[in-house]
Amino acid sequence: MNALLIAAHGSRRTQSNDEVKELSLSVSKKATSYELVDCAFLELCQPDIFSGAQQLIERGATSVTVLPYFLVAGQHVAVDIPAEIKRIEEAFPHIAVTVLPYFGSSEKMVENIVSQTIVR
Repeated sequence: MNALLIAAHGSRRTQSNDEVKELSLSVSKKATSYELVDCAFLELCQPDIFSGAQQLIERGATSVTVLPYFLVAGQHVAVDIPAEIKRIEEAFPHIAVTVLPYFGSSEKMVENIVSQTIVR
C-alpha cells in the first residue's frame, strides 16, 4: 500500500499546524496513487516525521513517499529531513522510502505565484 507523508516544519501556532493537517486531508481525497496520506512535523508539533511514518506503516503502508513541505532548501531540507529518513529506513528496512524534491522546488511555483498575483 502506497503512503504519502507530508513533512512540514511545525509551528507554535496551532492554526498553522491545522492548515497542514487540512492539506493532508484534501490531498488524501484527490491522490489516486496513494492509499494513505498523512502529515508529520520536524519540530514543535506531533507527530514527528519518524512517528508519522511509523503510523502509516502500522496502518499497512508498504512504501512511504515523503514530501518535504518547505519552500527552500535550508538546513531542515538539506540535513534534518535526510536524517529522519535514515532513521525510518534503519527501523523499517522492508519498507521502500522515497523522498520527493522539496515543495518550493516545483516548477509550478512560478505559475502559482503569477496566477495569485494576477488575481489580486
